Amino acid sequence: MNVRRRHISGIAVAAAATLGLTTLTACSSDSAAAGNTDKFDVVASFYPMQFLAEQIGGEHANVTTLTEPGQEPHDLELSARQTAQLGESDAVLYLKTLQPAVDEAIDQSGVKTKIDAASLTTLEDHGGVEHDHGAEEGGESEEEEHARDPHIWLDPVKYAEVAKGVGAAFEKADPDHAADYKKNTAALVEKLEALNTSFEDGLKDTATKVFFTNHAAFGYLAERYGLTQEAISGLDPESEPSPARIRELQEEAKADGVTTVFYETLVSDKTAKTLAKDAGLKTDVLDPLEGITDQSRGDDYLQVMEANLKALETALGSK
Repeated sequence: MNVRRRHISGIAVAAAATLGLTTLTACSSDSAAAGNTDKFDVVASFYPMQFLAEQIGGEHANVTTLTEPGQEPHDLELSARQTAQLGESDAVLYLKTLQPAVDEAIDQSGVKTKIDAASLTTLEDHGGVEHDHGAEEGGESEEEEHARDPHIWLDPVKYAEVAKGVGAAFEKADPDHAADYKKNTAALVEKLEALNTSFEDGLKDTATKVFFTNHAAFGYLAERYGLTQEAISGLDPESEPSPARIRELQEEAKADGVTTVFYETLVSDKTAKTLAKDAGLKTDVLDPLEGITDQSRGDDYLQVMEANLKALETALGSK
């Protein structure tokens, strides 16, 4: 087993426990908090992976994240300290292709337990919009891999599939606490199933099925609940839409009864608000949950997803 059992001070233990339980854990500036503790040291690549690790690891895991709160994760570049942090950990939980710099660092690290969330469910192509991420292992061409949508955590059903895989990996890597990991995984899956039911009930009867978003993060959610996502940008939140795309969306808003243009907390809302103003539409937040900040409508994944549901119900005219 790769879990380290080294003596550390009571203060350090308390600090590590606090890091492991808080939802807003940032990349620690103290490398001792990231590895070499008496707990199961897990490095998560960004918030959705962090949430899984914290929920499943519970009191036995010391969880740190490479992506700080408020930081846009897609273009993350790692510092030397963060790269070292990976090497000191017992396990790393990430989503391959979302953060190329993380993929490269993990490939070069000596971490024994590498958990790729993308391998625990099926990544799909939602419209073939290019996402400038590196090709995945397995023989697909770079062009094919670009079209794979990584935003699996926005579908509670897929996220639950990933949670089960993460739980199994934790049990194998830290067998001394396997029973607790199994129990914690079951509890999380139950919460995600209840969230899925809430979305099914809330979105089954709506005035329109079309919603506009800043970037194409909600393909899995739309597919799960019978909706149509129309994104201003593609899968890359920083890409700029063409004038033709803006005109197309303005026309579609009229045709499909769209009332709202959604924007998000970690990316500029300028384009979304300009489109809304020109088309006479409202604006609201639909959070892709790539990070939690003070501006988030909730303190964790479940709370923000519930806020997303309410925003969709209002915008789509839920009956």
